[in-house]
Amino acid sequence: MTLTEDEVLLPTYGPRPVAFTSGTGSWLTADDGTTYLDFLCGLAVTSLGHAHPAVTQAVAEQAAALTHVSNLFGTTPALTLADTLRQRLGWEDGRTFFCNSGAEANEAAIKLARRHGKHSDPNKVGVVALSGGFHGRLMGALKLTGNPDKHAPFEPLGTWVRHVPRDDVEALREAVDDTTCAVWVEVVQGEGGVRPLSEEMLAAAREACDAHDALLVADEVQTGIGRLGEWFGWQTTDIEPDVVCLAKGLANGLPIGAIVARGQAAKAFQPGDHATTFGGGPVVCAAANAVMTTIERDDLLAHARAMSARLTAGIEALAATNHLVTGWRGRGLLIALTLSADIGPAVAQAALRHRLIVNAVAPDAIRLAPPLNVSPEEVDVALARLGAALEDTTSPLAQQSASVLGSSPTSSSPSSPPAPEISP
Repeated sequence: MTLTEDEVLLPTYGPRPVAFTSGTGSWLTADDGTTYLDFLCGLAVTSLGHAHPAVTQAVAEQAAALTHVSNLFGTTPALTLADTLRQRLGWEDGRTFFCNSGAEANEAAIKLARRHGKHSDPNKVGVVALSGGFHGRLMGALKLTGNPDKHAPFEPLGTWVRHVPRDDVEALREAVDDTTCAVWVEVVQGEGGVRPLSEEMLAAAREACDAHDALLVADEVQTGIGRLGEWFGWQTTDIEPDVVCLAKGLANGLPIGAIVARGQAAKAFQPGDHATTFGGGPVVCAAANAVMTTIERDDLLAHARAMSARLTAGIEALAATNHLVTGWRGRGLLIALTLSADIGPAVAQAALRHRLIVNAVAPDAIRLAPPLNVSPEEVDVALARLGAALEDTTSPLAQQSASVLGSSPTSSSPSSPPAPEISP
């Protein structure tokens, strides 16, 4: 019996155009054997590519030894990971709470910020967040998210968050007062269109928090663990937060989330204030330890910066020859190719026909988030396929060809270079 998604799954996602069965490095293989170059990494998750041997070995060895004991007991992988995170953050007094996802990390940080605020004033429970920010889809994280369209179906969500425009320094300063327990920022708003915050906005957030004894929380779910070319996104700026929220790339595809707090924030929680059954399990922490070790051993932060320069130079070359491309924004290997019209979804669909996985993060922007260990040759292939997708989007003849290609996923485009051999 062949089951369809609409027979057995809640309809929270649209139709999925391709089903994948395996992956190696930057490449995915569909159920018909077609290979795709993955420049989305499962929404910036598989930072070391698919089936990385170090992660595979760590998971296999840990699963063979111990998989779960709950948080009533300790395990070495979790303690090792927490120590590594505080070292990479440069926070000797850093303390970590592990959970299972980015939304859960933000939820935990909300409670931590409230606990911190209420130690000094019972009314110190408000949060200031920015328009365009995305912090998850659980009810608290959803309220933080600066997109009213995502709130509307689930209102009421409460009145404890004030949103200010992401580029309005004065509005931010006016919004923060002594009832504010935290200000939430993303160094680069990933889901909000890959939009870096200005140094002025980040500095204003830090200053406002200092002036009113509030915590500055950096949501690094998408920007952390090397994605921006440093261990954490805030390390590419002039500010330092009090709390970071982590997830996505931390365990290279296994579900994990974490918050790390420093200073007084690290002392806010007491036993019983927050908990999780699965968070920080030994298998996911072993995977995350392998990720952190591999990034350090292979110097992938420097490599990510070099590949970012190659990728953005290629986008600028596309902009010089294609009027639909206006340029790029972002940092490290979280880049948006910007377009002169709202054709992002059409370009992403065309790219998929050319066996390149990207997504339209805004109507006029395509998100590119390849693995940190992507090769120069793979960057060049992605740029060539992206150029072919742009041609498809504008050329009637090419659109007709693309339609034919779309009906046969095993077909290849004359303008699309062949996939290089994969080295497992």
